[in-house]
Amino acid sequence: MPTVAVIPTRYQTSRFPGKPLACETGKTLIEHVVEQVRKAKLIDQIIVATDDQRIFDAVKAFGGQVMMTRTDHPNGTSRIAEVAANLPEDVDLIVNVQGDEPDIEPQVIDQLVAGLRADVDAPMATLASPFADDEDPTNPNIVKVVVGQNNRALYFSRSLIPYDRDNKGFTPLKHPGLYAFRRAFLLQYPKLAATPLEEIEQLEQLRVLEHGYPIAIVKTICHHHGIDTPQQYAEFVARHNDG
Repeated sequence: MPTVAVIPTRYQTSRFPGKPLACETGKTLIEHVVEQVRKAKLIDQIIVATDDQRIFDAVKAFGGQVMMTRTDHPNGTSRIAEVAANLPEDVDLIVNVQGDEPDIEPQVIDQLVAGLRADVDAPMATLASPFADDEDPTNPNIVKVVVGQNNRALYFSRSLIPYDRDNKGFTPLKHPGLYAFRRAFLLQYPKLAATPLEEIEQLEQLRVLEHGYPIAIVKTICHHHGIDTPQQYAEFVARHNDG
């Protein structure tokens, strides 16, 4: 059954307005993301989901598939659920790829898809990765995850978890924001009430855990970083030009 990657993309972002259409490399940022996802072997279709006509037109211009969505979605998961509702019923899995990750590794996408296919009782899956040398585990902007012996998520937090009380030493795991969903569960997600931990941490995946659904975890190594600021975009442009 088909697996579809959906890339939710907004024009207005607080730190970098117009980010998806930045094009100092000769291509828009969103086109770079689509090109990376196209390299994944287990993705059959890619759809950009946006509520902005400028992004819609830009994706059409480079030959991508794009769907216009409502403007009132509270988060990206809700936006891709709207897309999922309009997909054929034979679509099996839907992967949520962030629209600001032009360096995302295609093999990581494939690992995530394979992981959810293998855990038949999990409605969704996501990633866990060791921190890179240049990443600070105490940075609240980098989400952490604790994983059970069954490779299911125990908790996600912006704080450094778990607390190493006796200094026994542990390797914290970061949570790259890549998700795979079974279509039926994705359609159900927007109907789940927001939960206290989700609102405290501002992490929408906690809604899933608080309602009692398991999240399969695929352990891998992720090197890519999202682009949140003009400075990070400038660094991406420099890497791209050097390459």
